[in-house]
Amino acid sequence: MPELPEVEVTRRSFAERIAGARILGAGLGKPLRWPLGIAPERLAGRTVRDVGRRGKYLLLRLSDGVLLLHLGMSGRLSFQAEPPPPGPHDHFDLRTTRGVLRLRDPRRFGAAVWSPSLDVDPARRLLAGLGVEPLDAGFDPAQFHAGLKARSAPIKQVLLAGDLVVGVGNIYACEALFAAGIKPAAPANRLSRARADRLHAAIVQVLTQALEQGGSTLRDFASATGESGHFQLQAAVYGRAGQPCPRCGALIERISQAGRSTWFCPRCQRR
Repeated sequence: MPELPEVEVTRRSFAERIAGARILGAGLGKPLRWPLGIAPERLAGRTVRDVGRRGKYLLLRLSDGVLLLHLGMSGRLSFQAEPPPPGPHDHFDLRTTRGVLRLRDPRRFGAAVWSPSLDVDPARRLLAGLGVEPLDAGFDPAQFHAGLKARSAPIKQVLLAGDLVVGVGNIYACEALFAAGIKPAAPANRLSRARADRLHAAIVQVLTQALEQGGSTLRDFASATGESGHFQLQAAVYGRAGQPCPRCGALIERISQAGRSTWFCPRCQRR
């Protein structure tokens, strides 16, 4: 699933090129997770002011309203001057004076939703409950620790929940916990301030490195210009069960937590 680094890499790959473009029309394929919420022809004539991001949502702020795009489990965006005709997995086209923004999603868990503004439904409902952005100044170590103290679930599950901090998906949670030397099953409320600070720093470091590497391409992720990510090639524990830990040499283990695979070093992450 595309996580914060992949979504941000996607945003950066087309945001400047589409800003200021006038919408010529929109086309829909098979239904996605939620309806568009507006007749596609009504988008014509509006201007794309800029492209932002909140969590894993891309926010195309228009001269009238906002489009929220979500990549779901397997979605990706492309932005081309003259794309080929839509295929069976192409479910949303936004045709503009600068090119066509196309959402391709074989599993159809993604979404393209119009909202009058970010302050009213459906945008308000979709964005409600999202935690702090981990790469923003608002990601404060003290507040992060206080949030952990209020949660008794395993720390890995708390990171994935997204209501405390957004965008720390499976690969990045595994890597951050390894970097901080914290066992994925440790109760969140048992982490000391010092350990929480290490985890806070590790989250920022791992996500920053992932952005620099263009995200992670585990299956079919690519930016809007077709470039793959490379962070997965430098992962210390993710997907490396049975291989030696790069730090201590112990064999990496894999367990299941709430239906998700978790990789960790049993020696470096003892508690």
